[in-house]
Amino acid sequence: MTTRAVLLRGVNVGRHHRISMPDFRRVLEGAGGTDVRTYVQSGNAVLSWTGRPASLERAVADGLEAELGLRVPVTVRTAAELHAVVEGNPWAGQELDPKRFQVAFLSGPVDPVRLAALDQEALLPERLAVGDRVLYLWHAEGVQRSRLARVDLGDVEATSRNWTTVTALRELAR
Repeated sequence: MTTRAVLLRGVNVGRHHRISMPDFRRVLEGAGGTDVRTYVQSGNAVLSWTGRPASLERAVADGLEAELGLRVPVTVRTAAELHAVVEGNPWAGQELDPKRFQVAFLSGPVDPVRLAALDQEALLPERLAVGDRVLYLWHAEGVQRSRLARVDLGDVEATSRNWTTVTALRELAR
């Protein structure tokens, strides 16, 4: 068994895609996950799983649709990948408000040409750094006003978590 983190995109934000954490746990257990633990109401869980991450993503997405009528993107990361995200923090040691510091977990790599075309100077004081299937995002004025939150990633799907959630998931995954 390997520890995995499961992240749902766009649940419990506004009126759409509502899911209770007991229902989420039931879906994860129905997909074959064990030792399921959820974290806050925004679609985060850590569990044990024997298969490949892509298989878990499909099983959870199918379970959410079949049991709850929800079709939402599902992202899975291993405990080692979560650890690498935290250790790869490009702004480690800087005093950043963890609510304004987010990590966008990506479904795949972003086209380097698309990233190179971003005028990072024009985005200041916001900052962006690229990691392995993640973007580190500093929303200096908050996420609501952020221009970074609206960056077009092309065909790559992303689900973002604030730094507090990222580090808490890493701890749960240990």
